[in-house]
Amino acid sequence: MKITQAHPEFEAISWETWVPKDQATLCFVLQDPQILLIEKKRGLGKGKVNGPGGKFDPGETAVECAIRETQEELGVTPFDLEERGVLRFQFTNGYGLEAHIFIARGVEGVAVETEEAVPLWTDLDRIPYRRMWADDVLWLPHVVEGKKVQGDFLFDEEVMLGVNMEILEVS
Repeated sequence: MKITQAHPEFEAISWETWVPKDQATLCFVLQDPQILLIEKKRGLGKGKVNGPGGKFDPGETAVECAIRETQEELGVTPFDLEERGVLRFQFTNGYGLEAHIFIARGVEGVAVETEEAVPLWTDLDRIPYRRMWADDVLWLPHVVEGKKVQGDFLFDEEVMLGVNMEILEVS
């Protein structure tokens, strides 16, 4: 399944040669019937709800980054991680970010509030999409269902201007 929302600025981006400024991860811990989310306290997306995550450290793999960022933001260690896709975000201010999306099947420890985030264990049928980035409602339900995603997004600050995304069956 493809989802496309055209915008002149989006169409002007050469996605074939696009290079992000940063690479990052998002990790969504699933413990039926809940998902572990965070309310960001600082940085990109401050005040929004999302999965724990952040930028790669030098030499770090995507899975190492997802584990470290979850540990730093919530004081827990996710396990049984599975990569569910890569999403690319271009902002009209020139910033570009490539995000590797992971799910985890649980965590070791108890999630605690840190300087970076407040933990939010949320029922899967009550994910607060209105408090999240505009793109999340397009792909997160599919990731939770076990599918993979890939997509390109254009944002003007917090407003999504364009999208070209595909939902993929896991083989």
